[in-house]
Amino acid sequence: MADLRALVDEDFCYLTTTGRVSGEPHEIEIWFSLVPETQTLYMLSGGGDRSDWVKNLRRDPEVTVRIAGERLSGHAREARDAEEEELARRLLVEKYETSPGRLQNWRRTALPVAVDLKVQADQPFCSR
Repeated sequence: MADLRALVDEDFCYLTTTGRVSGEPHEIEIWFSLVPETQTLYMLSGGGDRSDWVKNLRRDPEVTVRIAGERLSGHAREARDAEEEELARRLLVEKYETSPGRLQNWRRTALPVAVDLKVQADQPFCSR
């Protein structure tokens, strides 16, 4: 398994989806949490399923994630169950909340999205 731990503390990732209408790549900057052991990246969509990037990944779940100059491919999906939803919410709030309670509404209402990263055991990252 590649060592993703070096990317965990980065502030942002850049998620590229394929436009559901245009077919063109669309990149957004977004907060994330990364679980290296499972090679899973989590994000929360404050706009829920109304966000363009969520609509795009529902149409085509194959995405690219860029973190600190590293490009990783992956398969995006909504959190599988209540347990994974809570994990995503907890990890993101723990990482980004600077004042107690400041992100509680976001934690409660945002849509948890996961990206299962495709990282080769013999290759540190997919590409640069």
